[in-house]
Amino acid sequence: MSEFHVEVSHTAQSAAQLLALSSGLSIQQIKQAMKKGAVWVTSTQGSSKRLRRADKTLEIGQSLHLYHDDKVLSESVEPAVLMHDEEDYSVWYKPYGMLSQGSKWGDHCTINRWIELNHTPQRPAFIVNRLDRAAQGLMLIAHTKAAAKRLSGLFEERKIYKVYTAKVAGHFPNDLVIDQPINGKQAHSYARLLSYDSKTKTSLVSIDIATGRKHQIRKHLSGAGFPIIGDRLYGMEDHQEIQNLCLVSTHLAFRCPLNGADRNYRLSGDYLPKHNTSANL
Repeated sequence: MSEFHVEVSHTAQSAAQLLALSSGLSIQQIKQAMKKGAVWVTSTQGSSKRLRRADKTLEIGQSLHLYHDDKVLSESVEPAVLMHDEEDYSVWYKPYGMLSQGSKWGDHCTINRWIELNHTPQRPAFIVNRLDRAAQGLMLIAHTKAAAKRLSGLFEERKIYKVYTAKVAGHFPNDLVIDQPINGKQAHSYARLLSYDSKTKTSLVSIDIATGRKHQIRKHLSGAGFPIIGDRLYGMEDHQEIQNLCLVSTHLAFRCPLNGADRNYRLSGDYLPKHNTSANL
């Protein structure tokens, strides 16, 4: 893991050449890092953005930044799956391990960048809602800045109905309301039992959250004595043989702010957690 910073004092060399001289990496390595979002350029006014083109014209006074981490750059993710295309925005299934947000070290494993590179027709992709890296399920992706703003507003105003499905340890009660604050802020979760398997001693539960605190569902269910299977942060050691977190965003419903149509998106059963412990979710 290394950082390299170069001030642009002349324009005779490309960004890739300047960074190669500074870092000792090959130009091909620099170009790959650029494609994966690990190279940034800071303008003379002080604003920074990712630089992806090795032949991008530079200006004297700009600065280049390379954040090189072989582990990050070598990571790969399973493909996202398009569920519905509404032109201005679309609904996708985010698999386990795919990110909702990149870092200065790269963004090639984020769902929006994956969509920009792989979806046809090619369109810009803007994140509207986020899921933890370990979680799976439905995400809204906007394809215009206007749609992103309007849809993000619905989430901020809590006008989007969200439901999650989780597999938890133990025999869950029929209904459970959890109002435990998270980091000093109010947090409300409503969970109900879908099914219980006496053989695996696990329950499938449906969770409706009225607030959106970080790791809210994971913290609430664990605090109530029913940790999510595969949860390495808040789970139980007895269930660590399950590789992936069994938490899926399964239902999104809202009134479209662009045309007023009622939208109702649900994941099919193929994507839901199952009691069978051999299922790798």
